[in-house]
Amino acid sequence: MRLNFISVKSGWRASNSDSSWGAPAKFFHWLVAALIFTQFALGWLAVGWPLSPAKLNLFGWHKSIGMLILALVLMRLLWRLANPTPALPADTPAWERVAARVSHALLYVMMVAMPLTGWILNSAKGVPFSIFWRIPLPAIAEPDEHMAELAALAHFSLWVVLAALLVLHVGAALRHHFVKRNDVLARMLPSRTALK
Repeated sequence: MRLNFISVKSGWRASNSDSSWGAPAKFFHWLVAALIFTQFALGWLAVGWPLSPAKLNLFGWHKSIGMLILALVLMRLLWRLANPTPALPADTPAWERVAARVSHALLYVMMVAMPLTGWILNSAKGVPFSIFWRIPLPAIAEPDEHMAELAALAHFSLWVVLAALLVLHVGAALRHHFVKRNDVLARMLPSRTALK
C-alpha cells in the first residue's frame, strides 16, 4: 500500500489557490479555533474558581495559551499575506463581500488585541509570569492598579465582541453550506480532497 501524502492527487496542497485554502492555512485556522474555545472555558473557570493553587494553575494555562494564540495568529497573518485568499463564489452580493472582509479583519484584530490586553493586565498587576512555566514573559506596563482595571475591562469587552464575531462567522459558514449550497465551508475543512 503506497501513501501519497503530499501529492496533488491526494488533495494536499501547501499554498492557497484562487479556489481553495492550503494545508497550512487550514492548520492555523482549526488550531487557533480550538485554542480560542479552550480559552473561553479556561477563563470562565479561572475567574469563578475559589482562590487556591488550582485557580493559579488555571490562570497560568489561560495566559500561556493566550501567548501561544498571539504567536500563531501573527504567523497566520504572515502566511495569509504571502498567499492568495480564495475568492468567494461569483454570485456573492457586494454587501456580503464587504461584510466578509470587515468581519475577518475584526476577527484578526480581536485575536491580537485580546492576548495583548491580557499581557498588559498581567504586567500592570505586577505578577511575574512564565509561558508554560518555562519562558519568562517581560512586563509591558508598570505596576498600576488603575491600568490593571482598565486592561481587565478591555479584555472582557473584547471577549464579548470576539464571541459575537465568532457566532457571526460560524453562522455565515453554515449559511454558505446549508442555504447557499456552495463550497465556502467545505474548502476549509481538513478532509477536503477536491482541490484545484
